[in-house]
Amino acid sequence: MTHPAYGVVRPVTPYASVLLEDNPGTMTLDGTNTWILRSPDAAGSVVVDPGYQDEPHLNRILEAAGPIEAILITHHHADHVQGAPWLARKTGAPVRAFDPALCLDAAPLADGERLAVAGLEIEVVHTPGHTADSVCLTIADDTHPAVLTGDTVLGRGTTVIAPPDGDLGAYLDSLETLRRLPGVVLPGHGPDLPDLPAVADQYLAHRTQRLDQIRAALTMLGQDASPRQVVEVVYADVDKSLWPAAEWSVRAQLDYLRRTP
Repeated sequence: MTHPAYGVVRPVTPYASVLLEDNPGTMTLDGTNTWILRSPDAAGSVVVDPGYQDEPHLNRILEAAGPIEAILITHHHADHVQGAPWLARKTGAPVRAFDPALCLDAAPLADGERLAVAGLEIEVVHTPGHTADSVCLTIADDTHPAVLTGDTVLGRGTTVIAPPDGDLGAYLDSLETLRRLPGVVLPGHGPDLPDLPAVADQYLAHRTQRLDQIRAALTMLGQDASPRQVVEVVYADVDKSLWPAAEWSVRAQLDYLRRTP
């Protein structure tokens, strides 16, 4: 059964609309959110995270976006970036990401860089943790500030941190950065949320609670306990289908605890 939101462009702010890709799953939630950004008086648009090389979805982006001035990528996972080369070939738009390997006909994004595109001012904030190349994109607007968070902050649930690309220490630092950025959350997966600082606070509280639970599990199991042993204790009340993802996060948490005084 097709999700009712698939293929429908949904306005979220006066300048940001979302097009949900039909790729639901454990890691993608309802699917990948492709964001189309355009000031109300601008002709061109910016596309953020075009998703997989899923031609029905990519063709819907073409129909909705009009002239595309740039394609921006929040991080290197395929469900965000795989379709970017196809879209770039169709439109001639450059692809920009923090990782130079993902860029086409443009320089990589830089932390603190400000982009003037599609009538908007977009600032790049490097937020490593989920991946080393993760970025968030802030949109300056007097009445509707927003932050596109990729997978650093999701519309529901929590973000998986999978070493070695993922790093919990870096992720906690990134959440501290996001606590200071006002605006609505425009995430890579899940629904938009009204208040980024509040969500970042919730994420930090959750991570602190999990670290305390893991410390307690290590006291019970021994300091050399494996990630799987810790998952069986700490995530005992979580659906076992989610345990593999939980094991990645536990590995990141153990790495963090074992190197943090």
